[in-house]
Amino acid sequence: MTAEAVVEVTRGALVESLHRGHVAVVNAKHELLYSVGDPQKVIYARSSMKPLQAIPIVETGAADHYRFSDADLSLACASHNGEEQHTERVEAILDRTGLAIADLKCGTHNPKWEAAYRALIKSGEPLTEIYNNCSGKHSGMLATAKHMNESTADYYKLDHPVQQRILQVISELTEVQESKIVIGVDGCGVPVHGVPIENLALSFAKMANPSGLPERRRNAVERVTAAMMAEPEMVGGTDRFCTDFMRILNGRMFAKAGAEGVYCIGDKETGFGIALKVEDGNARATSAVAMEVLSQLGLLTDEQKEQLRDYHYPPLENARKEKIGELRPAFTLKEHIAASK
Repeated sequence: MTAEAVVEVTRGALVESLHRGHVAVVNAKHELLYSVGDPQKVIYARSSMKPLQAIPIVETGAADHYRFSDADLSLACASHNGEEQHTERVEAILDRTGLAIADLKCGTHNPKWEAAYRALIKSGEPLTEIYNNCSGKHSGMLATAKHMNESTADYYKLDHPVQQRILQVISELTEVQESKIVIGVDGCGVPVHGVPIENLALSFAKMANPSGLPERRRNAVERVTAAMMAEPEMVGGTDRFCTDFMRILNGRMFAKAGAEGVYCIGDKETGFGIALKVEDGNARATSAVAMEVLSQLGLLTDEQKEQLRDYHYPPLENARKEKIGELRPAFTLKEHIAASK
C-alpha cells in the first residue's frame, strides 16, 4: 500500500501543496482498528520513542535514587524548546547525579524557542549541550548509567547496557524482535529504532492500557505517562502541540512528536494507541493529522476541538502575519474488522 493524501495546504482558492502519510490506530491486544495508507510501513520512530526510552530510568531504580520528580521524568521524554525551565532542570538533574554538562553526548544546536535563543545571545554565554532538545533524555540515560555503575563516557552507543535495556523495552512493547528492529543513529547521537507504524501504535496502546504488562513494567509505564501528563510543559514548552494538547486533555491522553513527521498518542480512556507518519517528513502537517484522527474517532469534545483549532487547521501566514490559507485534513480513516468487535 502507498501513502494516502492526509493534508491539503491551501493558499487563497487553490490547494497549493499536498502531504501524504500513514496512520495506525491499535489497541493493547494488537488489533488494528483503523488505518490510513500502509500501517505496516517501517519507519524510524525518532523522538516519539522517548517515553519508551525513559522506562528504564524507573525500572533500574535510578529515578528513585536521584529523586526524579514528575517534571524531571517528563523532561526525560522531551524534545524541549531550550527555555530556562528546561535547561535549569537538566542542570539540576546532572548536579544530583554528580555529573556535568560536558558528560552529555547529545551535541549542540540553537534553542528551539526564539526568545531563549535571543536571551542566550544577549547573555554572551556559550551554547552548550543543555540547549539541545534531547538533553533531558540524555540526562536520564546518564542517571541510569551512573546508578548502575556503568560507564558514562559511551552511554549513547548501541552496545552500552543503557541502550541495550532500551532496545529490550522497545522490543517488548512493540512486539518486534530485537533482531528485526532497524537501527540507525538519531540526531542526538543515540540509536534510533525502526518498526512498523502499527507496532509503534501498539507500544502507545500498551502504555495507555498497561493492565496486561508485568507489575514492574506496568508501574514504570504508569509513572512515565502520568509524569508527561502532569508536567506537559517539560515535554515541549511554549506554543508546542505536545504541551498544549496534554494540558487541554488534562490527564486523559499523552502524546509525543518525532522528527520527520512522526506523531504518537496514547488514550488512557479507550486504551487506543495512535501512530502517524507524514511521508515527506514535514512536521507542519502532524498536528492536523493527529487532531483529525481523534475527531473522526469521536475522542475530543467540542470545547477541546475549539481550544486546539489552530493545531487542527494550522493557519498559513505571510510575512505580515496575515492568514492567507491553512492546512486542512484530507483523509478518512479506514475501519478494520477489529474495530467492531
